[in-house]
Amino acid sequence: MRISSMVALSIMALTLVAVLHGCMAQLPSICNVLVGDLLPCKPAVTLPNPLPPSEVCCSVLSKAGLLKCLCSFKDSPLLPSLGIDPDLAKQLPEKCHLPHPFECLL
Repeated sequence: MRISSMVALSIMALTLVAVLHGCMAQLPSICNVLVGDLLPCKPAVTLPNPLPPSEVCCSVLSKAGLLKCLCSFKDSPLLPSLGIDPDLAKQLPEKCHLPHPFECLL
């Protein structure tokens, strides 16, 4: 599932948001989305007991072009280092019932 890779990228971005949130007063953006806006997805991509993605998480992920942009982070070692499980991240689009109009490039 190439869309799963995009989800993993989304999770990575969420982790980045969590890290940056603690370090900066004003949050940066990733893929034109404020890092803080991605935080609601973190419980869905964190082991050992991931929660289903919230409506807020899915709403953020549904923004036009976001998953395609996040795909650029799919192979980054940053996700695991931030406590994000790449396999769980890859499942987000499907769990959020998001359309998959594009494929994540390998």
